[in-house]
Amino acid sequence: MSSQAERASAPPVPAAALTGVAAVALTIIVSCELMLMLDGTIINVALPEIRTGLGYTPSGLSWVSNAFLLAYGGLMLLGGRVGDIIGRRRTFLVGIAVFTAASLAGGLADGPGWLTAARAAQGLGAALAAPSTLALLVTNFQGPLQAKALSVYSSVTASAMTLGLILGGVITSALSWR
Repeated sequence: MSSQAERASAPPVPAAALTGVAAVALTIIVSCELMLMLDGTIINVALPEIRTGLGYTPSGLSWVSNAFLLAYGGLMLLGGRVGDIIGRRRTFLVGIAVFTAASLAGGLADGPGWLTAARAAQGLGAALAAPSTLALLVTNFQGPLQAKALSVYSSVTASAMTLGLILGGVITSALSWR
């Protein structure tokens, strides 16, 4: 009974609101995480078009996905450690810059080797940026705001895989694999 009376007499806890700088920071971090996660699946739908456009062999075509995934997964721990040493924000920005430049290079590829190298560079950029996204959320948001930020982050990350397959089909059909 006393705990119910205490709860009834306690002032209500204000709901945490993501506004201002916090909302902008969350939007940037989550948008970049969405971009990184989309890249893992969006390319899969475009593989037949890429094979035709660049003349990949059937066995060579698997390297379009594998080059990214091997670099990303293999270097992610290193990316987290780099963030610990030189700073998470700096590592995040460098990772996004590498990822973006490699994405441009991949879009301009005129042969299988170029695209495969660009995909590996994208994986490197993602391996630098991805560990920093979660670290930046945990360090920049506290208490109820942290819970909200992590729920938004988790929802976006989880839905990115499905969204990548859908967007891959739409973009490849409407425009091109590039």
